[in-house]
Amino acid sequence: MIVFDFISLKISPVFNQTVEEAKFDRRCGLWRVRTTGGKKDETMEYVSRWLVVATGENAEEVMPEIDGIPDFGGPILHTSSYKSGEIFSEKKILVVGCGNSGMEVCLDLCNFNALPSLVVRDSVHVLPQEMLGISTFGISTSLLKWFPVHVVDRFLLRMSRLVLGDTDRLGLVRPKLGPLERKIKCGKTPVLDVGTLAKIRSGHIKVYPELKRVMHYSAEFVDGRVDNFDAIILATGYKSNVPMWLKGVNMFSEKDGFPHKPFPNGWKGESGLYAVGFTKLGLLGAAIDAKKIAEDIEVQRHFLPLARPQHC
Repeated sequence: MIVFDFISLKISPVFNQTVEEAKFDRRCGLWRVRTTGGKKDETMEYVSRWLVVATGENAEEVMPEIDGIPDFGGPILHTSSYKSGEIFSEKKILVVGCGNSGMEVCLDLCNFNALPSLVVRDSVHVLPQEMLGISTFGISTSLLKWFPVHVVDRFLLRMSRLVLGDTDRLGLVRPKLGPLERKIKCGKTPVLDVGTLAKIRSGHIKVYPELKRVMHYSAEFVDGRVDNFDAIILATGYKSNVPMWLKGVNMFSEKDGFPHKPFPNGWKGESGLYAVGFTKLGLLGAAIDAKKIAEDIEVQRHFLPLARPQHC
């Protein structure tokens, strides 16, 4: 959590604190944020005229419901708890999820002589980490300043085909929507290849379709194949957790924790409430919203008293 004092113009990061609840106190027109944490697990309350929700799209692990998980018997962990492939050396590992986390975990497992298999349930865009010696992210950001999304997508796909070849043959079927358009509409981030595709081509990483069920140290897939595994790693992503702690407002959806209004209109709510990092456009979208928020607060602070009301 970040506390900014407009009087002293000081930024004060607060570490090891968990926000339990944030709500607007209409009696005094200020936000109250209650936290717990620290060495003694103390409860603290912060009062502010403005509240910026910046917990982002990936605040909490997504734990999928998979038939038979309790019967597996071996270790099951989310990628948020994954440290290294060293403890899995020579073991067969099932990685569920083919996003950036799943791909990178598979590569790390290979580096420690593990035997990973990757579950690819949905179509996925895999892009090279660099194009023409420049980061793919950097190229995309630059091109979007001058060209519409569908034009940039066309360029990215042609370059990806040239650099990476046909990923469909590896079991990584590309979606119909382009990588950036899909990110905007569905929130699905394209994968940047860091060497995983080479391991798939060489056979060091097996690719399986959607998981049907888990059994005792084994798994069955929708195509009928069954294989044995020593551990399961869930690369099943993250979600917004805003509805868990932000109370009494309707700016965010209870279903997915995102602002009801899509980008570029989801940055501002009522009573001094703001949101940054929920645009599905990564750092570019966050930067756009952050600039708007800073400018809006700057205008307001010249007209509103900064002193805390005595009755609050």
